[in-house]
Amino acid sequence: MLTPDELQRVRAACLYEPPAYFRTLQKHEIFTPTAERPDAPLEVDVGCGDGSFLLDLAAAHPERDFLGLEKLLGRARKVARQAARRGLTNVKAMQIDSPYAVRHLLPRGGVARIHLLFPDPWPKAKHAKNRLVQPDFCRDVHRLLGRGGEWLFKTDHAEYFDEATAVIRGSGIFREVDWPEGAFAYPLTDFERQWLGEGKTIRRARFAAE
Repeated sequence: MLTPDELQRVRAACLYEPPAYFRTLQKHEIFTPTAERPDAPLEVDVGCGDGSFLLDLAAAHPERDFLGLEKLLGRARKVARQAARRGLTNVKAMQIDSPYAVRHLLPRGGVARIHLLFPDPWPKAKHAKNRLVQPDFCRDVHRLLGRGGEWLFKTDHAEYFDEATAVIRGSGIFREVDWPEGAFAYPLTDFERQWLGEGKTIRRARFAAE
């Protein structure tokens, strides 16, 4: 068990603050390579919320590194606290606006997977333009992934799912990949547990960058 001082140090390490906000980061600036893990794949959870999915995923895949993007500082701090308490050294949370991080900060070609799970569907027609999955966002994600990197998407909102997947397919820079049950360890998010408890259908899609 960690002492209070050790817990505080680990917690601080898990709340990531980039060295600069106006240039593209290198992967090693987020997670320092070690002799045991010289080139661990980096995965990014866009809008990690309470962090339950992110932390469970990091626990299931200790050979990989995980960065959660979260706009609200309180939530990012909570994720860092929980990571420290669970002794997860392969996960960090960054308090930032996700589209800005994806476009300007994250390492180009340095991300193995992007997770976009249950983003705000902006259900009113007049607000649909605010939906995250747009052609520009597809190009931004593609720059991060490089060839073969994966984008995993889930939502309970049928109309948004149809629209978003049509945009991704129409971009011409991703190909759809099968995502069978049990293909790999993939925990439920807090929203997913809630929606499943209400009997809603969860829609999901997996794409690889061309």
